[in-house]
Amino acid sequence: MTRRRFLFDNPDLFLAGTVGEPGSRTFFLQASEGTRIVSVALEKVQVIAVCQRLTELLDELEQRGLEGTADLDEMPAPRALDEPINEAFRVGTLSLGWDTGEKLVLIEARELLEDEEDEGEAFEDDDDDDGPDLLRVRLTAPVAREFVARALRVIAAGRPPCPLCGQALDPQGHLCPRRNGHRLN
Repeated sequence: MTRRRFLFDNPDLFLAGTVGEPGSRTFFLQASEGTRIVSVALEKVQVIAVCQRLTELLDELEQRGLEGTADLDEMPAPRALDEPINEAFRVGTLSLGWDTGEKLVLIEARELLEDEEDEGEAFEDDDDDDGPDLLRVRLTAPVAREFVARALRVIAAGRPPCPLCGQALDPQGHLCPRRNGHRLN
């Protein structure tokens, strides 16, 4: 199948969001530019990882004196995903980078490959028509900070952690390993 490339240079919107109730949520990255909207599904831990790495990258750039990379003065307004959500692909690999010439953050999400032989294979030639589908977004540093702030808010809206073991609490409670398997409500 021919590889699809979804490329966004300074999109109108780039955000992480969810569909479903806490405990059964599906996470998405969504980029939009004009009437074009692309949504890709991923795991919560991938959203957490991209937020951590993006924060580290932006903090490093701020330490090096690059303007516009500092923390936000105010929290950006919450924003829901645009609907209908049509999943383009499920993310397997996320990559971050910094374009020094354009002074833009680069975020790439590549499709999860189901064929075990392709796992770990490097796809360096983006012009090749074979390979995983790709979402590439280029953002200014302030927009990247906004992305992180909104994504962290989405992550925090999930189930609260157990005060003893840190695992997510279900509405009915959970069997806590710190309480020798007894239910914590």
